Amino acid sequence: MARYSGPVCRLCRREGMKLFLKGERCYTEKCAIEKRNFPPGQHGKRRAAKLLGYGLQLREKQRVKRIYGVLEDQFRLYFQTAERLRGITGVVLLQLLERRLDNVVYRLGFATSRAQARQLVRHAHFAVNNRKVNIPSYIVKPGDTVSVRERSQKSTAIQHAAEEVKGRGVPEWLQVEGWTGRVVSLPTREQINLPVQEQLIVELYSK
Repeated sequence: MARYSGPVCRLCRREGMKLFLKGERCYTEKCAIEKRNFPPGQHGKRRAAKLLGYGLQLREKQRVKRIYGVLEDQFRLYFQTAERLRGITGVVLLQLLERRLDNVVYRLGFATSRAQARQLVRHAHFAVNNRKVNIPSYIVKPGDTVSVRERSQKSTAIQHAAEEVKGRGVPEWLQVEGWTGRVVSLPTREQINLPVQEQLIVELYSK
């Protein structure tokens, strides 16, 4: 499956905010935003033009895509699915993205970043309801359990990640005990702690 493989710090600088794409490094003074808080490129330091209308909507879409690590075609499919489901389209869109298996693994503290979670899922380190799943875009449902497979519990990467993110906490819609997490409910908008305006994305795709 296609994915962005370039330098991720450029993405944070382009959006002008921390997207937490490099895990624990983003919490230190080594973060690129701390050193160079201006857009990348030759003209990055020049005064930025004020965004209006379409520009604001586009930036918001790009921000959400980059946070969750999905590309345009897949993101559009998520939006089309959200339109068909009951509820506020923007909130449903974020709920779908939050329920991706790679994001759930990250939220449970089994990985330091979504990119690492994606790789660990692809390498079949996790099981959903005791069945091996190696598809990062797999959508979990309330009542599902997500666990580190027994043979993977000794993995240095997973143990290191669990130690690194110990104090990060787990969202209220998830529960974790040992190497097993459980999806308690659908995440509410308040529980999806992201500084994004999802309504702008709805307006962009509704044109």
